[in-house]
Amino acid sequence: MKLLAATVAVALPVLLSACGSAEKPVAQANQISTPGVLVADAWVRATVGAKDTTMTAAFLSLTNPGSTDLKLTSATSPVAGLVELHEMAMKDGKMVMQQKAGGVTVPAGSHTHLSPGGDHIMLMKLKSPLKPGDELPLTLKFSDNTTHDLTVPVKAFAEEEEHYHPTPTPK
Repeated sequence: MKLLAATVAVALPVLLSACGSAEKPVAQANQISTPGVLVADAWVRATVGAKDTTMTAAFLSLTNPGSTDLKLTSATSPVAGLVELHEMAMKDGKMVMQQKAGGVTVPAGSHTHLSPGGDHIMLMKLKSPLKPGDELPLTLKFSDNTTHDLTVPVKAFAEEEEHYHPTPTPK
């Protein structure tokens, strides 16, 4: 008898809550949405030892699990006076770094990598040098009006000359 009473005492609130309107589960189901862009493997190139310590770049991987293409439209950081989205492009037979018009597309159901020698986030007018082991705040803004606030580690990167000061292509 005690077991029956205990079972009823536990089950009764559950049964009564299940008797509520069927509209609640439907409304909740309609509110389920795919997350926006997922950010992984973010890092920033150290400036200590670089020729130009007033600028650096951030790199990361972006994944879009949704069914609509999204774009990284901008980035900000309090450690830099200016932050721009950049790309490496061929101009007049040589590779140059330039601002990426329209942002960086993250295709639906796919991913995009911002990497040395490719698309990247340029941090310019740095307020102080960055050394390996430092961390800096970085905010990413996307075309769906979502933002991601990150704390990004600073890492050494020895290939600066090759990727950011390319040698002109011989003619």
